[in-house]
Amino acid sequence: MKFMIIVKATADSEAGRFPPHSEQMFKEMGDFHEELAKAGVLLDASGLQPSSKGWRIRYDGDVRHVTDGPFTESKELIAGYTMIQVRDRAEALEWSRRFPNPVGPGMSAEIEVRQFYELDDFKEIAELQTIDRFRKMGME
Repeated sequence: MKFMIIVKATADSEAGRFPPHSEQMFKEMGDFHEELAKAGVLLDASGLQPSSKGWRIRYDGDVRHVTDGPFTESKELIAGYTMIQVRDRAEALEWSRRFPNPVGPGMSAEIEVRQFYELDDFKEIAELQTIDRFRKMGME
């Protein structure tokens, strides 16, 4: 089972400012991600640039509208992520409880954990041929 640990953006991360005590926070993040890697569950992890460097695409039928960032409501934005692959939800919960505070010790922050769909989850709505097509692309 694959899960994404989502680090919520803050006003500081959206302004491109690193949190106070960044060196300690990066060390703790490095130690934690090293543990994930040693356990064989780390798939990917990265921080994201502020939304001012991004854009959104809104679909209106066949028309696509591009809106450049920045975007308001930083609490709805993502500052980074860690992807893990584990045996079950309980193991994902165990790892996420150990996730270091993404803005530093003693500070208020929030992470969110979401499970990825697996191709087998789509068996009822997609033809086997379509699912096999995604498997051939290396997507699981």
